[in-house]
Amino acid sequence: MSAPQLLSWGQYPPFPQTPHPCHWREMLPETLDALVRAHGSTLPFGNGRSYGDSCLAASDRVMHLRHLDRFIQANWTTGILTAEAGVTLQEILALAIPHGWFLSVTPGTQLITLGGAIANDVHGKNHHVRGTFGRHVRRFGLLRSQEGRLVCSPQDNAELFAATIGGLGLTGLIEWAEIQLLPIRSSQIDGQVERFETLAEFFTLSDELDRRHEYGVAWIDCAASGRTTGRGVYMAGDFATEGALEVADPARLGIPLTPPISLINGLSLRAFNAVYWRKHPRTRQAQRLGYAPFFYPLDGIHQWNRLYGPKGFQQYQCLIPHGEAEPAIHALLSAIAASGTGSFLAVLKRCGTIASPGLLSFPAPGTTLALDFPQSERLDTYLFPRLDAIVREAGGRLYPAKDAHMRGEDFRHGYPAWERLEALRDPALNSRFWTRVTT
Repeated sequence: MSAPQLLSWGQYPPFPQTPHPCHWREMLPETLDALVRAHGSTLPFGNGRSYGDSCLAASDRVMHLRHLDRFIQANWTTGILTAEAGVTLQEILALAIPHGWFLSVTPGTQLITLGGAIANDVHGKNHHVRGTFGRHVRRFGLLRSQEGRLVCSPQDNAELFAATIGGLGLTGLIEWAEIQLLPIRSSQIDGQVERFETLAEFFTLSDELDRRHEYGVAWIDCAASGRTTGRGVYMAGDFATEGALEVADPARLGIPLTPPISLINGLSLRAFNAVYWRKHPRTRQAQRLGYAPFFYPLDGIHQWNRLYGPKGFQQYQCLIPHGEAEPAIHALLSAIAASGTGSFLAVLKRCGTIASPGLLSFPAPGTTLALDFPQSERLDTYLFPRLDAIVREAGGRLYPAKDAHMRGEDFRHGYPAWERLEALRDPALNSRFWTRVTT
């Protein structure tokens, strides 16, 4: 029986991928060579959590590396861990937390693979303190179709090291990686939560709290308009200095099937957002949470992407430079509210000044806004062009790992190092995203 076909997490664009599972590193050269001879090119595919078409091969034939899920070495004195590329962040945490270690940087899901975290140079709530995931990668093994196996680090094959971090899986197959973990005394988060009325208050809170806490992020009511545009809830926190080192239980809730239409609509969105905003305190309050609800709220619902119906969804994530952030974010939120669409979890976060080692890394000094939209023709013909124009005028850019619509001109302007990556791209690897934005 053949393996089921794969899609991106957003289920859009609808280009099913035929997977070629790889269970052992020894299989990789032969599988890569066979796919290139038969189909011209391929692409590594991890756990399928990329939202757009950056994880979709131009040939629609992918090397499925999720089965490369073995730990190679761990030093619980130094927190240096080596694992195969298909290991998920959840599996790393399950092993590391009882020993008093956590990921130095984690995105909003723990269900991505180690290879995917490097290829997309993911970032998180502590970007202002520790930068991107790539800053904590010490070295990795890279298989290229012509050169064979290489070890890449800041000292060895440094150009390929930089190109692979944030390189969208185009420079070669990451076989294994060695990363530096973060020491913790408890897996609980001591946090503070406070709701705010306006976008200006968000920037004031961020100025204050980001200096004092390891982690900081805001939920934004994307349905609010007029004087309430930009209202939301700010959450900041640090790992507790005392408490148990407990691993969170896997998700118990789930969406068993895909409904015939999206359950995310203007009516449900406005109602949920109003209730969620009002349930949070007007004045700052302390709270203690487990790491899972603090970092990974959506992971608590298995297959939550099904809520968006059979057409799937697109995520829009942009970065606006500091000087333009407040007026541009206000304009973006106003346009989104007027459209009557959006998501329950809209995230606003200020990035810091720590540079990434990656050529095409997304974060930079500025403010990033991210939210999901049920797929419809109106997104690409009306709303996204309006949002793109705002981002373009502000000198911002979009996140390739989340994108399914970006114009090639906008990509090339926002990522001027793309030609250096193209020069280092393995000719055996290509994606629908890369074809779309570079030709």
